[in-house]
Amino acid sequence: MNDTTAPTPPTNLRLSNLTCTSATLSWNAATDDIAVSAYDVYHDGQFMVNVDGTKLSAALTLEPGANWGLYVNAVDAAGNVSQASTTLQVGVPQCETDVTPPTTPTNVEGAATGTSITLSWTASTDNVQVTGYDIYRNNAKVGTTPDLTYVDSGLTANTTYQYSIAARDGQENVSARSANISVTTGSVCSSPVCSVEQVTTDTDIPWGLVALPDGSILYSRRDAHDIIRLHDGVKTTVGTVPNVESTDGEGGLLGLAVTQDFPADDPWLYIFHTSATDNRVVRIQYINDELDLSTQEVLLTGILRNKFHDGGRLRFGPDGKLYVATGDAQAANSAQDINSLNGKILRMNPDGSVPSDNPFSNYVWTYGHRNPQGLAFDSSGRLWQQEFGDGSLDETNLLEKGGNYGWPICEGTLSKSGSGCATPGFIAPRKTYRTADASCSGIAILEDVLYIACLRGNRVYRHDINGSDLTNSQQLFVGTYGRIRTVEPSIEGDLWMTTSNNGDKDSTPNNSNEEIFKVYLNR
Repeated sequence: MNDTTAPTPPTNLRLSNLTCTSATLSWNAATDDIAVSAYDVYHDGQFMVNVDGTKLSAALTLEPGANWGLYVNAVDAAGNVSQASTTLQVGVPQCETDVTPPTTPTNVEGAATGTSITLSWTASTDNVQVTGYDIYRNNAKVGTTPDLTYVDSGLTANTTYQYSIAARDGQENVSARSANISVTTGSVCSSPVCSVEQVTTDTDIPWGLVALPDGSILYSRRDAHDIIRLHDGVKTTVGTVPNVESTDGEGGLLGLAVTQDFPADDPWLYIFHTSATDNRVVRIQYINDELDLSTQEVLLTGILRNKFHDGGRLRFGPDGKLYVATGDAQAANSAQDINSLNGKILRMNPDGSVPSDNPFSNYVWTYGHRNPQGLAFDSSGRLWQQEFGDGSLDETNLLEKGGNYGWPICEGTLSKSGSGCATPGFIAPRKTYRTADASCSGIAILEDVLYIACLRGNRVYRHDINGSDLTNSQQLFVGTYGRIRTVEPSIEGDLWMTTSNNGDKDSTPNNSNEEIFKVYLNR
């Protein structure tokens, strides 16, 4: 008889023997209907170590100065994974206290190209190491970068700006700023981004977003579990989605999608959300600017949930099918199981049924994914996907029907186990990124240009789609707006963009300070 019952979560996490590079994490045992075979230890969604189920502690390797949220999942012999333990926050001490700031950057230069300005400077020095540079425009900090160049885009034409640069080290000692330089923008926008407008703010995390024909948008608030209409800068609540539960992590009210006939001829709003027992896809009719909750239909249940790795993005394709991104729910092996809903891109009919031409006669379209959160179609009808890596490499994939994208055996182009990325049948990503520069979520495609919203990387990547390749790559808004969660096309052909700067590792409603922007492109 198959065992489908997951263990209970471990409890009572506690830390001992804390140093700047190591500690011992202990916990109370989970229980299982048969037996717990192992425990997996994570920090903030990143795997750290696996220990045998008979052990109730693990030796951890830490990073000096890190602030991590530690938690543990229990696993049984059948591969069932528990919900995560309560998170234990740890502030890792520095090995040595450093109070010496870097030297001041020198030889700062700037040049304008239309309404963008490119800055460059000579490197600072430090007694330990320079880790980054802060960019100041008119005495306000507008960006950060580890590099010696920075592009400031979306500026006002025919305007003179003052710039200075400061250097930082790993313990946040900051140098004096360089002398100001003056740079004047051109009269015509000749850059990809012409201007950026902050349209509104929110106290919760905007996650899914759809643009409506009248120029308004609907967006989900992940931890507050409601949906907001934004029109001409005015926000109204259109409804709270029933039965949404959070995970003390990344779960909650996530992706939204509509068909091209929404709302006049097709009133259904499609929603991905976490419940008390799973992740699921539902739809609710949107009538007279409100959700009619009496119309709710549950289309798909049984997608495993966990503290992290819940996926959640939805996208209708040109074929009229709904595509659903699901995470591995921290049960990594589920990604290679074509009979599991997790670690997949799923494809369904609008009524929730399985399309007859799906490759495995179930909902699975592609598999071998860790935590995909970006889906978008190009002008040729091809589906591009963005995926979080496990601490090394994020990836952008061009999806093929029935394709296997390698997780957990392969992460990006990094082999993890077995024959790794050389495994026959694995499809390689079209682009990879260091997770420190990426950790990207939503994507959008406009005129075969791919925009990728990055959280940890604090930026948007812009790539031209050239056949099956991504070319002419650029980085926008590096450090300007912080963690960027979602980008979506506007009705006019510009971009909506949302941040996720505060409270996105917990499930506390209205403890954020987020922004929603309109990014005006050079069209």
